Amino acid sequence: MLSDVTTPQDLDDRFRESLAALATPPHRTDPARQVTEGGALTGAQLLDLFDAQVTSRQLDLAGRWLRSFGEGYYTIGSAGHEGNAAVAAALRPTDPALLHYRSGAFYCVRAAQADPSAPSLVPPTAVPPAASSSSSPSVGSAESSAPAVPPTPPDGSAVQVARAGEAADATETGPSTETGPSTETGPSAAVGPAGRPTGGLSVAPDRAGTLERETPAGSDQPATNAVAAGRDSTDGAGVVEPGVNPAAEVPAADDPAAAVPLAGSRPATVTAPVTTTRPAAGDGGIRMTGVKRPVPRAYTDAARDVLRGMVASSQEPIAGGRHKVFGRADLAVVPTTSTIASHLPRAVGMGLAVERLRRLDARGEANRPGAEPEPAPGAADAIVVCSFGDASINHASATAAFNTAGWYDHTGLRIPVLFVCEDNGLGISVRSPQGWVATALRSKPGIRYFAADGADLVGTYEVAVEAAAWVRRQRRPAVLHLTTVRLMGHAGADAESAYRPASEIAADVARDPVVATARRLVDAGLASGPELLDRYDEIGWQVRRIAEEVLDEPKLADAAEVIAPLAPRRPVRVALAVADAGARAAGTDAATRAEAFGGKPPELAGPLTLAQSINAALTDGLLNHPQMAVFGEDVAAKGGVYGVTKGLRDRFGAARVFDTLLDETSILGLGLGAGLAGMLPVPEIQYLAYLHNAEDQLRGEAATMRFFSQGAWRNPMVVRVAGLAYQEGFGGHFHNDNSVAVLRDVPGLVIAVPARPDDAAAMLRTCLASAAVDGSVCVFLEPIALYHTRDLYTDGDGEWLAGYAEPGAWAGGHVPVGRARVYGVGSADDVTIITFGNGVRMSLRAASALADEGIGTRVVDLRWLAPLPVADLIREAAATGRVLVVDETRRSGGVGEGVIAALVDAGYVGAARRVAAVDSFVPLGPAARQVLVSEEAITQGARTLLAR
Repeated sequence: MLSDVTTPQDLDDRFRESLAALATPPHRTDPARQVTEGGALTGAQLLDLFDAQVTSRQLDLAGRWLRSFGEGYYTIGSAGHEGNAAVAAALRPTDPALLHYRSGAFYCVRAAQADPSAPSLVPPTAVPPAASSSSSPSVGSAESSAPAVPPTPPDGSAVQVARAGEAADATETGPSTETGPSTETGPSAAVGPAGRPTGGLSVAPDRAGTLERETPAGSDQPATNAVAAGRDSTDGAGVVEPGVNPAAEVPAADDPAAAVPLAGSRPATVTAPVTTTRPAAGDGGIRMTGVKRPVPRAYTDAARDVLRGMVASSQEPIAGGRHKVFGRADLAVVPTTSTIASHLPRAVGMGLAVERLRRLDARGEANRPGAEPEPAPGAADAIVVCSFGDASINHASATAAFNTAGWYDHTGLRIPVLFVCEDNGLGISVRSPQGWVATALRSKPGIRYFAADGADLVGTYEVAVEAAAWVRRQRRPAVLHLTTVRLMGHAGADAESAYRPASEIAADVARDPVVATARRLVDAGLASGPELLDRYDEIGWQVRRIAEEVLDEPKLADAAEVIAPLAPRRPVRVALAVADAGARAAGTDAATRAEAFGGKPPELAGPLTLAQSINAALTDGLLNHPQMAVFGEDVAAKGGVYGVTKGLRDRFGAARVFDTLLDETSILGLGLGAGLAGMLPVPEIQYLAYLHNAEDQLRGEAATMRFFSQGAWRNPMVVRVAGLAYQEGFGGHFHNDNSVAVLRDVPGLVIAVPARPDDAAAMLRTCLASAAVDGSVCVFLEPIALYHTRDLYTDGDGEWLAGYAEPGAWAGGHVPVGRARVYGVGSADDVTIITFGNGVRMSLRAASALADEGIGTRVVDLRWLAPLPVADLIREAAATGRVLVVDETRRSGGVGEGVIAALVDAGYVGAARRVAAVDSFVPLGPAARQVLVSEEAITQGARTLLAR
């Protein structure tokens, strides 16, 4: 009987029994021939994909083995999801991929596709027409025939796919591949090197790393495959009018699809006698012949990557032991976190950016002279692929991503993203209701639906090729619904028997996709069961050998090593970037700049408000950074609810300044993906309180990218947020939020809070330069109440206004990240007030009142809440020995706590006091004054300090 948990030994035993039961084919088929009549996948390619599936399976077994003696730290595996190997094969190795954690086979195939030492690859340019239809379209959907894409010739040359203007669709054909019953075997135990148990990891005798494969000895017998149909949504997504080439469509003649690794790269006719202990004669006594080939090095290299992640080796190529993720920059695989569906909004943003950069490149505008170098997002017609599980479609992040992709498609904006939902029917223990996933995915407006059975590798490949080709040609989003099973539970400690009956677990084991591929190979006359089992053991031996090797690799040894890639700061380079921008603006770009400002640059416009200064700095930023884009709710046509972005769209066009839908998760996701693709995004969150709807996009996605990729990937971004309190006549909690605690503890995040107009421009230039140079993620928090403030002490004094620096003065006025600004009032010897944002103006007014009493004050404007300007704080605190922290955020979790802690940690021994807002939401109207910091509270706090 099955164990309470489908153990590695259970799965391994049943796999062996299933393959041993497969009959030896009486005839051999030429591996260079297509597996199915009119299909695209050749026998050689199917054998390669089987290798990828087996490598992934052996990695799962190795993960459980490593965990059994405390040396493995990650046991979520890919068993049951190995059909995603076909999805990888249908894509190009330059298509950016954001993968979920059951993507072992996909990763192996991608590694082989991108391996420069591997033999030439064959592009899958064939999509067989569907034979019959067994499903009906959704209500209001449009039917169209699949383009007849001719198969790839055996010599590997590409054939043009169907011309633009033909709609892509498919229908289900034939029954899905079935797996036969397997018999039960008892558990076995073995001991590996150094006394470590072998668990369920297959170990074969030490061999030379080769496997015998047969040469053609007869004709193939193609099996019928199951191809489920892609359907159009009710708004007509995916429908192409005959004879019309949409503006964003890539001509199919320029659209060679992806490649299956190593296909057509080895001789298919070299024969040699089989030397194996297993029976080599087929039915009727026909003797098998074979081709010896080693396990592809790309697969063993990929296995090493994954195993290093499992043991937290510091030599793991992407995260360096910080997390177990699928990712490598040279494979265009972007590491993703374990947060459910949080990477989907980023994928949409990346698709939007890839298409935008493609259009700019077509017009010769992608990289202008003087612009910072941008990473290439792949081929001009690259598409983005994003995989996730069925339970993830219910998450708010997934809903946001689907909605955004469909929303933009409805408006005519192209987003070439292929979503891949790998549906095993379970979210740990919670079942997806029967039919829910298909119904939900089919109903997504603007997103074309394709479906395939993940246990049928050939059928999955054909549907995936069709789906990828459709997205590549149409430049529009689609979803591939891939039905899978989950084997060995959710993770190593998951006792499935607590929530699944044994019959259900057994049914999943009977649908093992690797067994199904083996059966397909045997039925097609490409291999025998014993030969495939030899291959399974050979790959298992290789994986086991690598697992033994990585055990002794070093781990991260100290905190400095752990955080090294988190948020590097290169202040000298940032300062040089600001200086260079100023030199260009004053020199070669002077005429363009003058034109952008309508002939009157801001330095000649007189003193500016905070809002006007930010507007001018954004204009200069858009001039200096060709890849910069400003977007958010109401930023374009309206110019922002406070007029901060007024006129930007008129100056730079809708491609660089545009309105988004009202969803903060999607806004930040667009920024994350755009930054990853080479843009410099500047999204706006309309109010600070709205950020809390989407903060995981900053915490879990943006801030972790460098950490999980050792800097190989970065998502530079400057997020403008209108926030803090003290608005007059327009209040309430959501428009006066004074909580920034959720931002302050995000590792590596830069938080800027400008109070004065001159600081705002300089700090925004610094943030843009830091994002471009270091890949920083910056939050630029703009005090709403100070946007249009003009006066400081008395009405009409205009002392809160400030001039805008001319470009030649930008270098001299540069404000480095983490440096404060100090104001001296009176003698400045008696008390130090440390504050930020609205607190700066209130503190200066309070200091003026104190000066009338003969009290000298130093007012320190933090300017940066992260990183805090600790050196400046210590210096100014020590100058008076009395510190008053004026914190407009809440007393609990507020900025003041961090300031006091920094002083104590540095050994400050003087007097200190804190004035902060009450732990309350900000109420409407005059009641707000009861919970916020006031000037009177500041002066009273200073007097109390002096009275001690």
